[in-house]
Amino acid sequence: MIDIRELRADPDRVRASQQARGEDPGLVDAVLSADERHRASLSGFESARAEQKAFGKQVAQAQGEEKQALLAQVKDLAARVKTLEADANAAEQERDAAMRRIGNVIIDGVPVGGEDDYVVLEHVGTPRDFEAEGFTPRDHLELGELHGAIDTVRGAKVSGARFYYLMGVGAQLDQALMGLAQQITQDEGFVPVTVPTLVRPETMAGAGFLDAHADEVYRLEADDLFLTGTSEVALAGLHADEILDLSAGPLRYAATSTCYRREAGSYGKDTRGIFRVHQFTKTEMFVYCRVEDAVEEHANLLRVERRILDALELPYRVIDVAAGDLGGPAARKFDCEAWIPTQGKYRELTSTSNCTTFQARRLSIRERDPQGGGTRIVATLNGTALTNTRPMIALLENHQQADGSIHVPEALRPFLGGRDVLHPVGGPGQTARLTELQ
Repeated sequence: MIDIRELRADPDRVRASQQARGEDPGLVDAVLSADERHRASLSGFESARAEQKAFGKQVAQAQGEEKQALLAQVKDLAARVKTLEADANAAEQERDAAMRRIGNVIIDGVPVGGEDDYVVLEHVGTPRDFEAEGFTPRDHLELGELHGAIDTVRGAKVSGARFYYLMGVGAQLDQALMGLAQQITQDEGFVPVTVPTLVRPETMAGAGFLDAHADEVYRLEADDLFLTGTSEVALAGLHADEILDLSAGPLRYAATSTCYRREAGSYGKDTRGIFRVHQFTKTEMFVYCRVEDAVEEHANLLRVERRILDALELPYRVIDVAAGDLGGPAARKFDCEAWIPTQGKYRELTSTSNCTTFQARRLSIRERDPQGGGTRIVATLNGTALTNTRPMIALLENHQQADGSIHVPEALRPFLGGRDVLHPVGGPGQTARLTELQ
């Protein structure tokens, strides 16, 4: 949630942010109107309450007819107090509901527009020319089946569309990728955390995942709990309602967890293979810091993500995501997109967002004001170190050889028993053999 004081002081900035996001700037006026009514009703309520207390003293001292007359006035005043309080509460609820529909105020320089209006900041590496090498690249699913690594048919049989099994070397690659992400984040000073993947509604809402994208999350109605689509949610809730000590610098955490997303609205998109799935594993970084340090911490999260992608020897690009594609909590987001040879385009692998004070304000996470005079809201940031499926796709396709074998980047070899090449294990014949054994 944005700061109501900032909205009052500079509503035009918030309107401009809404317009850049492609969202309704009229929400700003709805907030201001409800806020004005709330403050007027609250002022009237407080004045009437003070008058009510004064009348109470007069009634205690009065006698006879005077007392009866005062009691009648007290009754009328009590009704007015009750009405003013109800009006103030209603206006506050209306204001806060409108406030929750306003996304974080974007940082100056964020590109205006939607999904296709990003700005490319840098290209790293050069995509391979498979034609010059004399063969047509296989896609990740064909490679996965050739290696006995990916089984989407049985995944669909057991759980439905967009589910899968990782078998043999597929499961080993999954663990290797998470091992690499965990090793690098710990080297970078992030505290490893194991998080719950079921959270209460207030935690999910506080992290900003029950606003415009509530249809993307799984809910367990019987328990009133939500399955998280990222460790960001649980890490954001870790210090809810706390006062943090940031005198020694930011608090940096990294968690690996199973994540769940409904992928609502993605019907027909990326249906082949494991690019867009309902369940995956992800290592997520999360930072609590002072507001003044947020831009520097954002750059650091991007640096760590790039270090991981460099270790995987993948060609990729870094983009500055446009305002309309940010998501509500983010004030700025950078994505790293790897080249996927068989798709002939770059696809998102990692992202990092500066959420400024948006999440922490909802979750009441503060620090002692270094200038004195109480507490203030902290900033939060998040960054995907690595997921298991999309980097696996990029890894298989970019490092494949003509015979179907896969070159293993040096950084991954310690997590794969020192192997530098992964060899096919039978492909369709292997699948047929497994079927015959059932």
